[in-house]
Amino acid sequence: MLSFIESSPTVKSGLAVPRSRVRTMAAADRSDGHLPIGDGYRKGRGTVSNRSGRFDRGERVTTDDGWGGLDTLAPPTTVTFETPKTVISRNESPDISFDRSINPYRGCEHGCVYCFARPTHAYLGLSAGLDFESRLVVKRGVAEKLEEELAAPDYTARTVAIGTNTDPYQPIERQHGVMRSILEVLSRCDHPVGIVTKSALVTRDIDILAPMAAKGLVKVALSIGTLDGDLARTLEPRASTPNKRLEAVEALSQAGIPVTVMVAPVIPAVNDDEIETILTRAYARGAREAGYVVLRLPLEIRELFIEWLRTHLPDRHDHVMSLVRSMRGGKDYDAAWGRRMSGTGPYAWMIGRRFEIACGKLGFPKVRSALRSDLFKAPTPVGGQFDLFG
Repeated sequence: MLSFIESSPTVKSGLAVPRSRVRTMAAADRSDGHLPIGDGYRKGRGTVSNRSGRFDRGERVTTDDGWGGLDTLAPPTTVTFETPKTVISRNESPDISFDRSINPYRGCEHGCVYCFARPTHAYLGLSAGLDFESRLVVKRGVAEKLEEELAAPDYTARTVAIGTNTDPYQPIERQHGVMRSILEVLSRCDHPVGIVTKSALVTRDIDILAPMAAKGLVKVALSIGTLDGDLARTLEPRASTPNKRLEAVEALSQAGIPVTVMVAPVIPAVNDDEIETILTRAYARGAREAGYVVLRLPLEIRELFIEWLRTHLPDRHDHVMSLVRSMRGGKDYDAAWGRRMSGTGPYAWMIGRRFEIACGKLGFPKVRSALRSDLFKAPTPVGGQFDLFG
């Protein structure tokens, strides 16, 4: 159940648990991790703990004082609101295919334990762990602000990416509809957009996406890292099931909307044996482009993922992390451009070759098609004048 809280998202608080069950300790005094916690605490959540962020001066550690009750402490989803000063974010990263993006929400209820966006919650004074997937921020007035930015005299249209940070179709989109309001603006302006999601909710917007696709203005990428329902339930507990995502691929494709399947993330000794199967089933459902990304463990994600491994796959922990390090030059993560998405070394090379061979056999093209930007029509700014010759 969602509870809606009208307050500043930058105010930090711990979980709603008795004071005796939470203690704070200096980071230098911490041992090798948190104490085990009950299964109920993790039910419906991806991470095992609410580790403090990298900007915190101390660290919160959940402990059981003997009174029990930890099994009942799964944090509810709460929502706060903010009005952003700008909507379109810019980047100059040379190894990604877009230079601008929009994020309708902060945090993501899907709870994917590996999500590389988790560290962004530290800027709010919140944890990249359970806070990221349970304490969400909805951006208000996004559609109006977007129209204002698109109407700027110096604006030049290029594909805007949505879903590259948090998922625009996470469960709270059903109530708030921020993503749909963005698409309505982009559709009116004939602005190109690329969408990445793990949610079948994207099919709700086929009525907008199909006409855009007919003009060459949209692509949708469904991220499918596993077809194993049990594994998905712990890796990405509140995302659509793998079968629902395959059904979404088919529904979008039948509506004439170009669909990409993203095998992401590829986690060695966890889901890398599924690469060929995922590609085969997605192609059969209508996906005609494909990509992959290997597991990334920047900042707080490293400890959160290690906790997940020790909890859910304890017998594989050492093997998985050894393979991860073999793809990252001996480290848990290498953020260098050109290497962060695919890794290096023999194991990373093998993953890349398997992906390429499978794509070749199925008929996925080596080069992805581009979206059109020449149809863009700038919206009339508030208080502005209509184009005399439009």
